[in-house]
Amino acid sequence: MKLSSRRVAKKTLIPGKSPASILVLLLTLLVFSMAPGAAQGAPAPAADILQQGLHYYRIGELDQALALLLDFMAGQPDSTQEPEAALILSRIYYQRGDYEQTLHFLQVIPPALRGSENRLLEGSALTRLGQSEEGIALLSSLDETSLSRNQQAQRLAALAKGHLDQQNWLQALYFIHAYLPLSIDQKQTDHLIELAGNVVREQLSSAQLAEAAFMFSRSPVGQAAGLQLALSSWQAGDTVTARRHVEAVLQQPTAFPGRDEAVRLRDRLTGAPIKSRVLGVILPLSGRYAAFGKAVQRGMELALEQLGNTEYPIKFLFKDSAGDPEQSSRAVSELANAEQALAILGPLTGNAAEAAAQRAQLERLPLLTLSQRNGLAEVGPYVFRTSLTSVMQARALARYSIEERGLRTFAVMAPDSRLGKEMNKHFVAEVERLGGIIVAYRSYAADATDFRRQILLLKGEDPDAPEPPPPPESSPELETEIPELPFEALFIPDYAERIGLIAPQLAYYGIRDVTLLGINGWNDPELLRLAGSYVEGAVFTDGFYRYSPYPFVQAFVNSYFERFGSEPTILEAQGYDVAGILLAHLSRGEQLTRDDLRNALNRVQNYPGVAGATSFDAQGDAQKVLFLLQVQNGNIVQIN
Repeated sequence: MKLSSRRVAKKTLIPGKSPASILVLLLTLLVFSMAPGAAQGAPAPAADILQQGLHYYRIGELDQALALLLDFMAGQPDSTQEPEAALILSRIYYQRGDYEQTLHFLQVIPPALRGSENRLLEGSALTRLGQSEEGIALLSSLDETSLSRNQQAQRLAALAKGHLDQQNWLQALYFIHAYLPLSIDQKQTDHLIELAGNVVREQLSSAQLAEAAFMFSRSPVGQAAGLQLALSSWQAGDTVTARRHVEAVLQQPTAFPGRDEAVRLRDRLTGAPIKSRVLGVILPLSGRYAAFGKAVQRGMELALEQLGNTEYPIKFLFKDSAGDPEQSSRAVSELANAEQALAILGPLTGNAAEAAAQRAQLERLPLLTLSQRNGLAEVGPYVFRTSLTSVMQARALARYSIEERGLRTFAVMAPDSRLGKEMNKHFVAEVERLGGIIVAYRSYAADATDFRRQILLLKGEDPDAPEPPPPPESSPELETEIPELPFEALFIPDYAERIGLIAPQLAYYGIRDVTLLGINGWNDPELLRLAGSYVEGAVFTDGFYRYSPYPFVQAFVNSYFERFGSEPTILEAQGYDVAGILLAHLSRGEQLTRDDLRNALNRVQNYPGVAGATSFDAQGDAQKVLFLLQVQNGNIVQIN
């Protein structure tokens, strides 16, 4: 293989090419010679031929690139650009599986100019040609940090091939295992996994199988080794060990070619195949809350499509609560007994959820409800609740304001409604717990449109005092003195339509330069249209933010839009998450009972939901990481 670089350039112009390939080259050169501005009959400048060849390589037209670069090499054997052309030619020949020519052109490059890629191509070509010892040595000397992701994958695949040829079985499996997360070529990936399967079936001792199953767990390599351990134990009559190994294999989330065989072995060992699993869903699909129930249902269906395991079918069985407590209770009983459901998702509305929770606890059937009704999780250990609650929002705002912003004095202005009273109670409690001070509180009628009285009282002014005469006209240079307020932040737990009336009045009556705090009802485009600059800098929370920069949120939004043709709201997001929490446990194929699922829900920590990372406390109530949003330059943006 020690070929002269000059002989490469001058003697072999198109190695191994047919007359048809030569004709393509001649036609290509003819096209360039006829290009506008070219001298009649004059050959194209060498620099132009090289640039055209590089252009065709970049756009993936390898035939044209090959012809032009070979022409450049023949015509410019001493060019300073010859190493660049030779490197591209070696890449093309490697991609085409012509490893002799890969090495042939790599030798054109002077040793002083050979970098990591040159050594990578040379080592890879050597292993492909069966010169594994030399190839492994060269590839092992490479600094991985100097390689791109694709180059790292190429190196690992070549090392795996080299060690297989050397019959270094565990080393080969190691490099296949390391290659899989970087997989760039599905055909090559499938081939390497097949080779790994052959090794664990035919080459490894029992001790090596155990080592491979341990070292390469959570990858197809380790699963193949684990299955072989199970088969060996079963054939030896040790069914207990065989079952332990095969169940460990099937509990892994990754697929591997022998999974069907593992399922059959597990079924043979247990005596009963896993049947399709049923999850009951109780939602208001008719009546006044039907639109909300159907939104949640769409989120759940998307989760099942994306996260369900077709090998172990999981079925959602939907029941209509119509928002009715008695109908919800009957649905729980039917799902628990006639349908043998493993768990129930829903209901959504308060009274229906309370009745369903009582019945689910009686049936000892795990229930994961989306209702905001307080106290549901206290019904019993089989009842869990995940929803955006007043407590979550109040705590998130108070902690942000005090711990991150350093604010200490607060006022509250809330509607005289159940929501307003509940939000005020939880916000005040959290502020005081964190060492803050509530200096003022004012309520207003839920349908109010004028807030002058409450605003003046917050400032400590008498709203019934006669209005002072207007001040004399002053020159433009005089600035209006803004009185100092006794609070740094003002919490208003209401919705965007009402904030559109309140915010301008706050500024008009002199409440400026304070931080406005709000709830998820502020996360509405109407807020910006109605309140405009008066809410600039305001901070509020929500359980879902459609424009979040988090990649998994964007993936959910895009897939939902593709599936249903509209953008999701928090309802669809919560349905997607609550289904995903259970599917995460059921999709792995284990034989689960209702108690297994209940125990699994107790252990959920920071489930990466699109509606906030979710954990369950000891009571069964969800603890979520909410989205903190702020109005910045007239836009709502996420700040956490």
